[in-house]
Amino acid sequence: MPSLNRVQIIGRLGKDPVEKATKKGTKSAFFTVAVDRRWKGSDGNSHKETDWFNVESWGRLGEVCLEYLTKGRLIFLEGRLRTDRYEKDGDVKFFTKVIARQMQMLDYQSQDKKEPGITELEEETPEEE
Repeated sequence: MPSLNRVQIIGRLGKDPVEKATKKGTKSAFFTVAVDRRWKGSDGNSHKETDWFNVESWGRLGEVCLEYLTKGRLIFLEGRLRTDRYEKDGDVKFFTKVIARQMQMLDYQSQDKKEPGITELEEETPEEE
């Protein structure tokens, strides 16, 4: 039976990416992306809501995110959803995040660094440690 787990978002970084490493030393980047939704209600008033996505990127893509992404950058992101389960104070909690597969910066930042184009890599997520 076919299945599909794919998400595409365009939004702005909520803060600079944070570098983390697994117990085995595999590095990754973690950051949040805000996606605004705007609409006019039946009363004619404009409304806005923001959805926040937690994002995790691994391998070369994680390195690129750490080097070039900063708070407020507009990006296109494609990846898959992953839900982790953990227990806290006897309660089972769930945490859903996007595992990035592809990222493209959509706004221009004048920097001395030459920015890469679309960064697409095979997903490099480590095995559970």
